[in-house]
Amino acid sequence: MTQREIVRFLILRTVGNFLVLFALFGVFATFGQAVAQEIRFRKEQVQGITYLVKEAPSSQRFSGILSKEKIKILVPKNTDFGILIPKIGANETVIANVDPAIEEEFQLALKKGVAHAKGTVFPGMNGTIYLFAHSTDNFWEVGRYNAVFYLIKELKENDEVVLFFEGKRFNYRVVESKIVEASDVSYLVNSQKTGEELLILQTCWPPGTTWKRLMVFAKPTKST
Repeated sequence: MTQREIVRFLILRTVGNFLVLFALFGVFATFGQAVAQEIRFRKEQVQGITYLVKEAPSSQRFSGILSKEKIKILVPKNTDFGILIPKIGANETVIANVDPAIEEEFQLALKKGVAHAKGTVFPGMNGTIYLFAHSTDNFWEVGRYNAVFYLIKELKENDEVVLFFEGKRFNYRVVESKIVEASDVSYLVNSQKTGEELLILQTCWPPGTTWKRLMVFAKPTKST
């Protein structure tokens, strides 16, 4: 091999290694949080761990009993407006009145929590409560915004969703889920036309992408 061929080989190998590393970085940045959430969820399933929503921190004795029974307590991060989903261990603040049509606005909100779509109703009112955690940002930043709802794909009929609003608790049960096109905004447009209260949770589908939307629908049960 001549010196020129050796140099060419080294350059090509270096470029090839860089491209492989860049591709791996892209995959990890896009799907890393989804994979981490999935591993946590599967591990807790194997361990038999479940979550219970409680409005105030438990006493030391009560917490000890629960820990032996593999029950973890979820205390709401925000009782002014917050969401808790016991099955997947989700506990997050909800940012109210976020315009889903203004990217800069909802990107900022999604760094702080889950977004409540502007123009939709609030807990306890007739109509649709529309909460979303998704992003149309650069692919390597998608995971920064929608990690909270990565696991809502695991929600099945009758699973519990709890909202807190203005200090009051509102309980819901899942009734169905759908995968829709990213361009489908019919549930937002028609949010005020329903005669009963309906909660919709929306995230990107598949996790870590912005190709489609996964929507989970829940209806109210008795609130406390």
